[in-house]
Amino acid sequence: MTDAALERFEEHRSLLFAVAYRMLGSASDAEDVVQDAWLRYAGAQPADVRTPKAFLTTVVTRLCLDRLKSARAAREEYIGPWLPEPVVTDDGRGPERSMALAESVTLAFMVLLETLSPEERAVFLLREVFEHDHADIAAMLDTTPANSRQLFHRAKARIAEKRPRFRDAAAAKRPLVDRFVHALRDGDAEEFTSVLAADVGFWSDGGGKALAAKRPVFGRDAVAHLLVGFRRSAPSAGVNLAHVSLDVAEVNGEPAMLMRVAGHLDSVYTFTFDDEAIAAIRVVRNPDKLQFIERQLTTLG
Repeated sequence: MTDAALERFEEHRSLLFAVAYRMLGSASDAEDVVQDAWLRYAGAQPADVRTPKAFLTTVVTRLCLDRLKSARAAREEYIGPWLPEPVVTDDGRGPERSMALAESVTLAFMVLLETLSPEERAVFLLREVFEHDHADIAAMLDTTPANSRQLFHRAKARIAEKRPRFRDAAAAKRPLVDRFVHALRDGDAEEFTSVLAADVGFWSDGGGKALAAKRPVFGRDAVAHLLVGFRRSAPSAGVNLAHVSLDVAEVNGEPAMLMRVAGHLDSVYTFTFDDEAIAAIRVVRNPDKLQFIERQLTTLG
């Protein structure tokens, strides 16, 4: 492959990662898929590459479908709730090009995508988020435009049933997260009550490799009690509170809380908002799922 070909590939790298990450819910797997796509592009015959963007998007989509089908079986044996890998999104590259792109990277939305079959997920993302027409999607998936439309409508109907509201910019939600951080730092149950919605849900992903609730917890009082308990039990678990830091960063398009213990990233708290309250909290503690975002944070300084 020539330098010009590599340059054309690099022009599309961020798009390819965006597709793969939303398909797989794993940043590290998305990186692997993009690398595999480069190898296939580098080895392709010129006659097989109609346009680099179409060729690469097709390769990435098909590689993701293969991975999703095998990942489903593995997730059935996953210990506790499964959550996507978090990624930093305030990296200076600017806002997503559209509301659909911004919404589709939130953890709440990516969890919702898990309810779709791999094919439905591919069609929904390619059509709704990346704005491909059904003829292009059909070519990518080796199906017909009619079947693409059917898969899309089925997926859209399923998503609409539980689609979380996504209206405000991340900056508008920051004050609620700041109050949450202060409540957790102080163990303030009353402040938790003021920032949590009555039907708030709490999910924690430790993957059997970090301490985490194996079942979701629902309701303001139950979640507040759980959060206050985290702080109270920290010393008995060998955690020196003086070595715990809580920071806010934009993760998956929304303000999130990063917890570090003795300088190491321990967990990422992401939030879903409803009016003036936090409606859902998703905590990623599985150390395997924190490696990518830790590298991002180190790079960003």
